[in-house]
Amino acid sequence: MEAHGRTPTRRALLRSGAYLATAATGLAATGLAATAATATTAHADDRRGRRAAAYPPTHWIPASPSNYRVSSRPTAYPIDFIVIHVTQETFPDAMKIFQDPAKQVSTHYMVASADGYIGQFVREKDVAWHAGNKDYNNRSIGIEHEGWVDDPKWFTDEMYASSAALAAAVCDRFGIPKTRDHIIGHVEVPGADHTDPGPLWDWDRYMRLANGG
Repeated sequence: MEAHGRTPTRRALLRSGAYLATAATGLAATGLAATAATATTAHADDRRGRRAAAYPPTHWIPASPSNYRVSSRPTAYPIDFIVIHVTQETFPDAMKIFQDPAKQVSTHYMVASADGYIGQFVREKDVAWHAGNKDYNNRSIGIEHEGWVDDPKWFTDEMYASSAALAAAVCDRFGIPKTRDHIIGHVEVPGADHTDPGPLWDWDRYMRLANGG
């Protein structure tokens, strides 16, 4: 997530997908979010000749239109990267940030710690503002993860499995190689001043899961 000057105020780990789904539904009722919808399976045109990975269930919780740019990717820009982030916030607090038009920040997806619940905030065709680098924003999908870089308790089995399944599906849809050259941390974006996902993120495990391990 881009810097926004807020300090975390709570670190309760046990939030359920049901709670987050209820929150999304409540926002829908107030006109701030759409009703939760299950994502479709990935397209079958895997450029490597294998069956495309299926998207895990996701729920549509739209970011403020002021926090991303409408586009027509991959026609307008090729999608070459997935950028892995850690929120430095709880899921509900990060959700509020993405829906605040003053923040000028967003992500395509966010994964909850406790159960791997996935919220989608920006459509893949559109450019989310997550990487702090215009070129990388144009050519990447951003996946945020609930938690803090210095507290590995947030990086649960459920989070790793859900996020890796999502990354695999995105890679198969857009023909992105499932390698560390193309699935990168925010810290690896040129010019980035962020350290996420940090040294406690298990890249070996994540890449093994993304590649079907």
